[in-house]
Amino acid sequence: MQKNPAAPGSVSITGAGNGDVSRSWRLKQRRVEKEEEEEEKLDALQGILSAFLEEESLLNVCKEIVERWSETQSVVTKVKKEDEVQAIATLIEKQAQIVVKPRMVSEEEKQRKAALLAQYADVTDEEEYPFWTLFRNTNVEDVLNARKLERDTLRDESQRKKEQDKLQRERDKLAKQERKEKEKKRTQRGERKR
Repeated sequence: MQKNPAAPGSVSITGAGNGDVSRSWRLKQRRVEKEEEEEEKLDALQGILSAFLEEESLLNVCKEIVERWSETQSVVTKVKKEDEVQAIATLIEKQAQIVVKPRMVSEEEKQRKAALLAQYADVTDEEEYPFWTLFRNTNVEDVLNARKLERDTLRDESQRKKEQDKLQRERDKLAKQERKEKEKKRTQRGERKR
C-alpha cells in the first residue's frame, strides 16, 4: 500500500506509477515548505518593519522584499551550478591537452640497450647484491635469545627461592628444637630446685 500524494493521510490501493507519484508528492512537499518559509519571513519582516512603516504599506513592502530575495537566491544557485559546470569543463579540457609525447629512440640506442640486457641477464642476486651475504637479519634470533635468557633467569630465581625456603624451614626447625631443649632444661632446673 502506498500513500496518496493528493491526500497526505490517505492510502492508495493501486500501486501504479510509484516513481511519478513519489516525485510529485516530493515536489508538493517542497512547495509547501517554501510557502511556509516565505510566510515565516513575511511575519519576521512585518515584526521588524512595523515600527517604521504604516499598516497599509507594510504587507506590500514585506512581500516585495521576500520576492526579490527569492529571485536573487535562485540566480545565485544557478550561477553556482554554472560555475561548477564550467570548472569541470575546464578541468576536462586541461586533461585533454596534457598528452605524453612518446620519446623517440634511435636504432643505435635500442641496440645498446639490448646488448646491456643480454650482458647482465644471467646475473644472480648474490652477484648483483653481494652485501646481502654480509648482513643478516638477526631480529628473530635476538628476540628468541632474549626470551630464553628471561626464562633461564626466572628458572634460576625460582630455584634460589626454593633453596632459601628450604634453608629457612631447616633454621626454623632447628630453632624450634633448640627452644624445646631450653624449655626442657629450664623445667628440669625448676624441678631440681624444688
